[in-house]
Amino acid sequence: MSDEDVQSELERLRAENEALKAKEKKGIRLQVSQKGAVSLYGIRRFPITFYGDEWDTILNMHDEIRAFIAEHESELKRKD
Repeated sequence: MSDEDVQSELERLRAENEALKAKEKKGIRLQVSQKGAVSLYGIRRFPITFYGDEWDTILNMHDEIRAFIAEHESELKRKD
């Protein structure tokens, strides 16, 4: 391989690496924390962490949460 080919391949790999890093950062993922809680990554700068029973409580309130959001839509700001 010539120096140009090596340089071209290096640039291609750097661009691919950056694209993979950017893709990885944008995804939403779950992880078990060191203390045994469930952490949700990718929504905010820091993870949102609750213990399993707390997530159950929140998830069981999904109808109430959606109704509350709909009722207060005019007061709420959107991140988009």
